[in-house]
Amino acid sequence: MLPQLSLSWIRVVRKPTFWLIIVLLAFITVLHYREAVLIPSFLADLITQLGLSRHAFERILYLAVIIWSGFLFGWKGSVATSLVALVCMLPRALVISTTPQDALFETGTVFIVGNLVAFTFEALRREREHRIRLAALNEIVGAASQSLEMSQVLHSSVDNIVNVMKVDAVLLFLLDEESEELSLAAYKGVSDEFVRSVGKLKLGEGLNGMVAQTGEPAYIEDASIDPRLTRMAVAEEGIHSEMIVPLKLKGRVMGTLCVAAHRRYEFTRDEVKTLTAIGNQIGVALENARLYEKEREVAEKLRISEERYRQLFENANDAIWINDVDGNIVSANDAANRLVGGNLESLSHTSSRSSLSDESLRLANEIRTRLLRGEAVDEPYEQKLVGEGGVERILKLTTNVFKVDGKPTGFQHIARDVTQEIRMQENLRFYLEQVTKAQEDERMRIARELHDDTIQALVALARELDMLASSEEGISEDKKHLMENLRQQANTTMAGVRRLSQDLRPPTLDRLGLAAALDWLASNVEGHSGIAVTMKKNGKERRLASEVELLLFRITQEALSNVWRHSQATHAEVIVEFDRDRIRITVKDNGKGFALTHPADDLSRRGKFGLVGMKERAKLLGGKLEVDSKPGKGTTISVEAPI
Repeated sequence: MLPQLSLSWIRVVRKPTFWLIIVLLAFITVLHYREAVLIPSFLADLITQLGLSRHAFERILYLAVIIWSGFLFGWKGSVATSLVALVCMLPRALVISTTPQDALFETGTVFIVGNLVAFTFEALRREREHRIRLAALNEIVGAASQSLEMSQVLHSSVDNIVNVMKVDAVLLFLLDEESEELSLAAYKGVSDEFVRSVGKLKLGEGLNGMVAQTGEPAYIEDASIDPRLTRMAVAEEGIHSEMIVPLKLKGRVMGTLCVAAHRRYEFTRDEVKTLTAIGNQIGVALENARLYEKEREVAEKLRISEERYRQLFENANDAIWINDVDGNIVSANDAANRLVGGNLESLSHTSSRSSLSDESLRLANEIRTRLLRGEAVDEPYEQKLVGEGGVERILKLTTNVFKVDGKPTGFQHIARDVTQEIRMQENLRFYLEQVTKAQEDERMRIARELHDDTIQALVALARELDMLASSEEGISEDKKHLMENLRQQANTTMAGVRRLSQDLRPPTLDRLGLAAALDWLASNVEGHSGIAVTMKKNGKERRLASEVELLLFRITQEALSNVWRHSQATHAEVIVEFDRDRIRITVKDNGKGFALTHPADDLSRRGKFGLVGMKERAKLLGGKLEVDSKPGKGTTISVEAPI
């Protein structure tokens, strides 16, 4: 670590000026005690001719040496020299001088004035070095702040440090905290071979790694023989003295800054302070450069994201437009222009209200109000748009609110033209309605024919067989027994035909309505299947349109048929709920259930044709069918429809 400069007297002794001061002090001391020392006669005559008999001249010479020593070695050198001079002057002043008071005064004055002058020179020198250091810092900081490019900041800092510090080489390492590795980011004054050798250092490795690990500066008098050296490239490069300081920002080490000389060079305390301050300023500049790099990366990513969004916006098949809170369209893609038969320029200067009917405008205002309140909106929702030539189009629309600083500024709409799909669905629904109506009409016709013809014929046949069996005219007992069996078979067949007729079209449905028909259905299923079926009714019971009652009856009939045939249940429950504007029928069982691992649209592929028929009938009602089933947990089927 850095040795204290107060302990560097060995280096001072090596300087020639130190020995010159020793010689001058000895010479002046000889003159001061010339009575006791033999000196050349011409020198004694010269002193006598100058009138320097009170030895004041020698004391002035001591003063000059003290001031010179302070100028060369600082205030410590001045104090040491003044103490030596005081020791040399006091014996004459106290013992030999004929005017001891004057001699002591002159001796004290020499000691005090010499040190004052030396301290003044020291203060001036420090002020000058401080100004130089500030100028150097300003120069480096100014150069570093001229650019936010990290590489430019590093290289300009290295160039300025070489010029300011007057060193042979500068190395600047940056620390990667994740890998705990130092990388040589900028350098000057070293060879390419040296750079390749020390380009990467582990944290704690070598002198720079040690400084990065401890966060403390280090002075190395001779790096080529330092035991902490790990790379021979330093010795091969001829580097001797090094000063290494950490690059810090808010106590965090970001790297190291190393200045080096090819000769043995003693860095002063002020140079250490200057280099440390430079390191701190470079740390700040590096952090600014890193922030700038991050901002530039974010800006580039944002630009790419905006470009991608713009491409998606412009090339999307779905219509996309944006309007402000007043309804004015501010942006629209080509699909939106095609939708209304306009162009981008004309559409951007219109209001979205111009393409909406009164009903659609009310819906748009309702959606707008709910979105501004932060309420949930079922999306996508249907909206009707009047296009070019008054052609009405049906859209599936999704709307989002644009906000800036939490304040709504506009709305984004994404729309898909589903006019053809809706028309096809309406046609398909109409077709299904007609097919269902024809099917029910055919069932009614067959049920009526079975009731009016087949059952009546079976009744007549059963009566004739009964009459023959009860007749006593020439019929053997065996034939009577045979006719009785035939009569029973006719009655059984008649009961089956009657049940089939009722299944095809239960007369209770037409006469008494849905609730009564479901009561009959539950009793009928319970009687034939052995499954306990309970019936519950909630709400005010009332008659519905015959088509609605028929479709709801068929859905319930199919659900109970599935319970009978597939569920292996012992109990089932039918719940009918009448609401003000809706009806809900739920069929539950405690059977084996099944796994719903596929979407509802895939029921036909799985052979669930009964559920498919129930679902289609629910669509014809404008309602929805829900199926909830789990293996071993039974099945629940619910149909809900408007009334």
